[in-house]
Amino acid sequence: MKHYKFCPMCAAPLSEVRPDRFECSLACGFVNYDNPTPVAAVVVEYEGKVVLAHNRSWKGAFNGLITGFVDHAEGAAECAVREVKEELDLEASPPTLIGVYPFERMNQIIIGYHVTASGPITLNEELDSFILVPPEDCLVWPAGTGYVLRDWLRGQGIEPDMIQMPKR
Repeated sequence: MKHYKFCPMCAAPLSEVRPDRFECSLACGFVNYDNPTPVAAVVVEYEGKVVLAHNRSWKGAFNGLITGFVDHAEGAAECAVREVKEELDLEASPPTLIGVYPFERMNQIIIGYHVTASGPITLNEELDSFILVPPEDCLVWPAGTGYVLRDWLRGQGIEPDMIQMPKR
């Protein structure tokens, strides 16, 4: 995560007072907390299958859940419904909370939801493909949104297989 080295208010050097918390050395009042960003991740159930999509910016053939940053003055559940509409052009049922997960590598808090969705799928500019996977055939990944899908599948009585992620 990128940290300020100097205070954006008065240009004095910042001091690290504890991991990921930096304060102005002149005590002008500025504190960079480096708080995590909230992200909604959505298990979209469509015609009895799970929608997994590929983001244009991703390398490789990995497909994942529909996700999005929670906007200012927006609730995470509201974000989940908005992202399903924006990315897939589907109407979503009221979301059901699956769980909340830290994603430290990206400094995010993932708030996982399940929705059922209807309508014809139309991808927006962020996505370039999608697949529909029967829940019993879903594989999960050992990071971030993979835990959301894993826990939803377990709630359906399915113990999913875990795929191995390539080393970074």
